[in-house]
Amino acid sequence: MRILITGAGGMLGHDVARAALGGGHEPVALTRSELDITDADAVLASLARTRPDAVINCAAWTDVDGAEADEGGAELVNGAGAGHVAIAAADINAHLIHVSTDYVFDGAAREPYGEDAPTNPLSSYGRSKLAGERAVIAAGGVHAIVRSSWLFGAAGRNFVATMLRLAGEREELAVVDDQTGSPTFTGHLAEALIALAERQSTGVHHIAGAGACTWFRFSEEIFAQTATSCRVSPSTTAEQRRPAPRPRYSVLGVTRSDTPLLPRWQDGLAAYLAEASAISGAPA
Repeated sequence: MRILITGAGGMLGHDVARAALGGGHEPVALTRSELDITDADAVLASLARTRPDAVINCAAWTDVDGAEADEGGAELVNGAGAGHVAIAAADINAHLIHVSTDYVFDGAAREPYGEDAPTNPLSSYGRSKLAGERAVIAAGGVHAIVRSSWLFGAAGRNFVATMLRLAGEREELAVVDDQTGSPTFTGHLAEALIALAERQSTGVHHIAGAGACTWFRFSEEIFAQTATSCRVSPSTTAEQRRPAPRPRYSVLGVTRSDTPLLPRWQDGLAAYLAEASAISGAPA
């Protein structure tokens, strides 16, 4: 199967291209410089030329705080851009898998959000991603929308790498302990996205690392698995003073029997650390 991957230069796109190749497929991996999804004509021409069987849209504005200062820019990529990809995929009858986020929810729940739970994003980023979901549906093609959360992977900047870098610079770190979600290793998510493409699955899927934790608990596990000696103390969202509001609780629930289930988030962390160690040449 020929699979076109947008945003292939990013953390998730990189892993999706690798998973497609490992699964015996033909990946057409396009970076932002090779295909800007905000250019509708370029997207139409690229898909018409390559004629993929499936399209996995990993291209996205991912700077949550930056979106608060430039909601129009975020919507251009995450909203309109997603629509451009969906229209072009529908035009050639390609199956589209679009990647969305847990930040389409407001965090008021106290149990995992089901696929049909009402959306109510708090931030500009969340609103732009919800606009993308709606644009994909409006395009009318065969599609699946995959919401995931708290992504980390070896091919890009991420929370794990940031924590380890800061631990090398400071003796103590304060980490938010009043936001709860599911850390997700992009290597595991990528394999699930390829599985959905193979099955030509449709509708909304929630796919994230199994289990849940706060950012504070996540940082504790990072330091435990790497034997890093850094004191970490719990902090609040208010104390961090970030520009964009975050949902306090954004754990994604799975009710569909055909949704691929990922390993525990702790296992995802271990897999990431092994891969990052192999890349850097450092001992595991």
